[in-house]
Amino acid sequence: MDETVRIREARREDLATLEAIGAEGDAMFAGLFGPEPFGPDSAESGEARAAEPGIVLVAVVGAAADERVAGFAHVLEIDGATARGDRAEAHLEQLAVLPAFGRRGIGRALVEASYTWAAGRGHMRITLRTYAEVPWNAPFYARCGFRVVDPTVGGGDFDTAFQRGLVETERGAGLGRHGRRVLMVRDVGPAASSATRACSCAPGPCR
Repeated sequence: MDETVRIREARREDLATLEAIGAEGDAMFAGLFGPEPFGPDSAESGEARAAEPGIVLVAVVGAAADERVAGFAHVLEIDGATARGDRAEAHLEQLAVLPAFGRRGIGRALVEASYTWAAGRGHMRITLRTYAEVPWNAPFYARCGFRVVDPTVGGGDFDTAFQRGLVETERGAGLGRHGRRVLMVRDVGPAASSATRACSCAPGPCR
């Protein structure tokens, strides 16, 4: 059986699978946070994701004739995001890999494809918000070259309307009751380190 993994932009026929992948990813948190940790309808539909500015990347496994979507990365493109007037900001809204395909490097491949897309679009950085202590959240992204930043320092560079809106959305959804949430960033442009650390595959989603 062909187990080749390929990363490409999501097609219309892929969209129906994304909600189920997100739901399976969310279920991985149940062992830490309890049943339905984010509510019964927390997974966003693929159609809704595709309608937002940015890109949905999918990891597909198998030959082209019978390939299966094993995971996805949803990257938002936010116009006019920074106080310095940089180009629009790229934000990794969610990364999810089906548990059955975990530990195969698919998470890493999706992160790196998201990074490459952001660089190609001229962005200076890619951000995400996630749980600080969940092993497949902040620790995983730190190994992928992301660092935790405090949005209240640094001249307001990360204190943007978009990031403040994310904090409010998380507060309204009660995500903070499960643990500390952090903002992480990976530089994409000239500020990016030439020595990116190795990134191991994450079995589950960024939340």
